[in-house]
Amino acid sequence: MEQTLWGHLPLLVRSNSKDSVEYILQTLWRTRKTGLDRADRDIIRDMLQLQNESDLDPLLVCLRILIRRCVYENVKRDEIQKLFPDEVLPELQRLLTLLLQKFQREWREDALKDQGALPRLKTMTWDMANQDAEFADPVAVINLKLLNDSQSRVKETEVKFELANDTLETMLNSMYCIRDQFSNVGEASNDHLSQDANAL
Repeated sequence: MEQTLWGHLPLLVRSNSKDSVEYILQTLWRTRKTGLDRADRDIIRDMLQLQNESDLDPLLVCLRILIRRCVYENVKRDEIQKLFPDEVLPELQRLLTLLLQKFQREWREDALKDQGALPRLKTMTWDMANQDAEFADPVAVINLKLLNDSQSRVKETEVKFELANDTLETMLNSMYCIRDQFSNVGEASNDHLSQDANAL
C-alpha cells in the first residue's frame, strides 16, 4: 500500500511554490491531533489545483507518514532523504528533505511537549527479603518515590519491585552505561566551550 502512496507526491508540483508546500506540511503538523477541518482541506486543494476530493487524501496520508517518520523515528537530519524511494522525483526529494530538515527540531520539541514531562526520582530505599528462608534466594525490594510536577498539582507515585542477584547485575551494567554517557556529554560540552573560547 505504501508503494502506491508515493505515486501521489508529484501532486505537490501543482502548487508551483515552495511556500505552498511548506504551508501544507505545517498545517498537517498543526492538525496532527485533530485532523484537517473543511477550511484547511479546501485551502490545500486550491493550492494544488485539485478538482476531486479523492485525489487529496492519499497525498495527505503519504505526507503524514513522512512527517511521522521524521519526527518520531530515530532519523537523523542528514538521513531524511533516505526515507524516499527512488521512484520519487529528485526535485521533490530535495524540496521535501529541505523542509523536513527545517522543521524537524521544532516538531520534535512539540512532540515532547505533547507527551508531557516525565516524573523524576524523589527518593529510593531498599530492603532485603527472604534472608531467613531456607529454600528461597534472597532478593532486594526496591521502593521508588516518583514526583510528577508537570500537572496542576504535584503528584507523588510509589513503585515497588524485587531485584534478584542476576537482575541486579543487569541493572548495574545499565547504570554504568548511563554514567558513561553523562561523562561523554560533559566532555563534549567542555570541548565545545574550549573551542568557542579559542575562537574569541
